[in-house]
Amino acid sequence: MNKKYYKTNYILIAFALIFALVSCTDDLDTTPLDEDIKTGDNVLTDAESYKQLLAKCYAGLILGGQEAVDGEPDISSINGGFSSYLRLLWNHQELPTDEAICAWNDGNLRDLHDQDWDSSNEFVRAMYYRINLQIAYCNNLIKLTTDQPDYKAYRDEARALRALSYYHMLDMFGRGPFVTEEDEVGSFFFPEMATQQQIFDYIETELTTIEDDLMEPGTNEYGRADKALAWAILAKMYLNAEIYVGTPKYTEAITYSNKIIGGGYSIEPNYENLFLADNHLRTNEIIFPIASDGNNSQTWGGMTFIIHSTVGGDMPAVQSGIDGGWGGNRTTSAFVNLFPDVDGTDKRGLIWTEGQNLEIADIFNFRDGYALRKFKNITSTGSVGSSLSFPDTDFPLYRLADFYLVYAEAVVRGGQGGNLGTAVGYVNELRERAYGNTSENISEADLTLDFILDERARELYWECHRRTDLIRFGKLTGGEYNWPWKGAVANGTSTNAKYNVFPIPASDINANPNLSNISGY
Repeated sequence: MNKKYYKTNYILIAFALIFALVSCTDDLDTTPLDEDIKTGDNVLTDAESYKQLLAKCYAGLILGGQEAVDGEPDISSINGGFSSYLRLLWNHQELPTDEAICAWNDGNLRDLHDQDWDSSNEFVRAMYYRINLQIAYCNNLIKLTTDQPDYKAYRDEARALRALSYYHMLDMFGRGPFVTEEDEVGSFFFPEMATQQQIFDYIETELTTIEDDLMEPGTNEYGRADKALAWAILAKMYLNAEIYVGTPKYTEAITYSNKIIGGGYSIEPNYENLFLADNHLRTNEIIFPIASDGNNSQTWGGMTFIIHSTVGGDMPAVQSGIDGGWGGNRTTSAFVNLFPDVDGTDKRGLIWTEGQNLEIADIFNFRDGYALRKFKNITSTGSVGSSLSFPDTDFPLYRLADFYLVYAEAVVRGGQGGNLGTAVGYVNELRERAYGNTSENISEADLTLDFILDERARELYWECHRRTDLIRFGKLTGGEYNWPWKGAVANGTSTNAKYNVFPIPASDINANPNLSNISGY
């Protein structure tokens, strides 16, 4: 597959744009208001200006503010570096699980691993507002390009990105305010609340409507949406449909996984190359990245956070291509135990043990808990990225290996349109990459649901999947599966099922009579 290179410019362009939306606050501003909002009449005069507006829809996934290094933060109630979409997504998908625990005592961050957050938690609140703000950016572009055939491709991309954010709303909050381009920007109104079923149906309708109009996989500029992004969102949503709406859709998950698998992607021979500073050039496995560039997307969130926060103790920061570690995130013994050893037999186990303790006696001591060095600001040829502070490493939000495993799980769960032999073949392709040979290949009898859950962790850890996976298997909350410090207990304890979703912030509930939380909050 030939990819057009579009890694840095769309983010750089976004800084040049006088943004069409103002900062989001804590007072119902899920649709930010601005009397001077830019419209097609006063700023959008040519293709380049429309492309700049589209650029903000992409930049909103990684940057936390309207100026360089998170200045003029988009969300007023939290530091711009903390409010990056990717940083918030990572925290909410990883910290409540066995894959990550943070040594920092920032605000109520610890609540995420403890699974005892409430509707006033500032990080949950920021995630909610970030999702809604991203939807607002996309709504604005979609509205301004309506009935303009020259910019239909931009509009379709924005619709795909909006569907991605609605998917995150569905997955994390279960419900939320529903706003589209049909709602007048700059007017005051109380958005209606959409239920899980309504959000599910909307995403499905949107993506199947635009699916054929999006560009073929690999033909758009790198980092931009194409058919494969729509397929990926649908495949993931269908895999989790029984959780979201109570109706199994494993056949549909196989259908869309097959589209991705047949879309021209290929498994990267070297696992580590997927997480390095030149992963945009060295791999054909990444389906949709959140692009990062050390010169043109400088933020304390995004990949800066992911790489710096996971380096500390005796770990040489230079080996990760950065100017210093922040000593924050490491993993638990429950995750480490998913690997047969920590000596590198399974090459996916990028585990750092030197100077670290396997068990976590003190949450706030980085040395308690093994560290993981998955992402680096180093290229596949050993060069350091363009900046020691801000990485060039792209985040692989969706990649082919994930959909090999989606296919396998959907087959085991009874979906039609696939077969067990093919599923085993896909899993073994990943394991042959991991071990360098066929010594650890599995048979059809080995392909159980428990095996798939563990294999997904080994393959996809720290890529924002674990929370969703554990929920699908009934193991995030409750007491069937405990890990260190789950429920704020050293050995782990059972937690309330309400923590399978996050609450809509109390500030929005109080301000909008149309909104309510799922039972328990």
